[in-house]
Amino acid sequence: MDVSDSSGNNHKPTLLERLSLMLLREPEDREQLISLLYSAYQRNLLDAEALAMMEGVIQVSETQVRDIMIPRAQMDVIDISQPPDQFVPFVIETAHSRFPVTDGDKDNIIGILLAKDLLRYYAGEEFDVRDMLRPAVFVPESKRLNVLLRDFRSNHNHLALVVDEYGGVCGMVTIEDVLEQIVGDIADEFDFDEDEDNIIPQDDTHWRVKADTEIADFNQVLGAEFSDEDYDTVGGMVLKAAGQLPKRGEQFTIGKWKFQVLRADSRRLYSLLAEKVPEAGEQTALD
Repeated sequence: MDVSDSSGNNHKPTLLERLSLMLLREPEDREQLISLLYSAYQRNLLDAEALAMMEGVIQVSETQVRDIMIPRAQMDVIDISQPPDQFVPFVIETAHSRFPVTDGDKDNIIGILLAKDLLRYYAGEEFDVRDMLRPAVFVPESKRLNVLLRDFRSNHNHLALVVDEYGGVCGMVTIEDVLEQIVGDIADEFDFDEDEDNIIPQDDTHWRVKADTEIADFNQVLGAEFSDEDYDTVGGMVLKAAGQLPKRGEQFTIGKWKFQVLRADSRRLYSLLAEKVPEAGEQTALD
């Protein structure tokens, strides 16, 4: 409804003013706040994307680092004892922008190596990994994500190592992991273009597969024999095998196939690397 201002002119409330009027009821707890936001969405004061982001902001303030971190076992690290010609292929294969560097084991992380700093190695300049390292940042696993995000912004860091109550490294977290809790999944090196096929060969034995690929299509293209009675998609089948939403790097063997998670966030599974389990006596590239 339009209202008149002091000059007599009709004034149509802005989106912010209408939303503010709804929030004047002063919600007493998180549930009431979310209920008000949903009410605003139902009245077309918010679109679905804005509602999801607001929910994400609320969740970030209540979520701890331990809930989203990449577990220690799944961390891709570089050992300082390795010469560049040994670890550069690993850097290219994993395609990350930052790598924790260890001296002996994952509890002894001595710094962070930026992949872009390896350009000096390719340029033929004198190269010493220790000289390239950036300081490592350590945070407790109980730290709230909103506090961590503030620290990331103020310190211009993009990665932090997570430590448990005994000081041991139990995982790592990136600024992308935190932002994904607010805005949803962020595109990375394992994205599919919209017009790409659901199943893309990587080599003779591996295929990159969208998680929403129909099982019937997977069977037809790759000669598999999975049942689609309990779930319709390859992602659904892997989720069933995992028992929970898996993290990047986790692997699952289902029947004659092995699946490795390429992309996943806290909300859904996006892409997988599929490999047919070799016959007895053969070696699998994922092992």
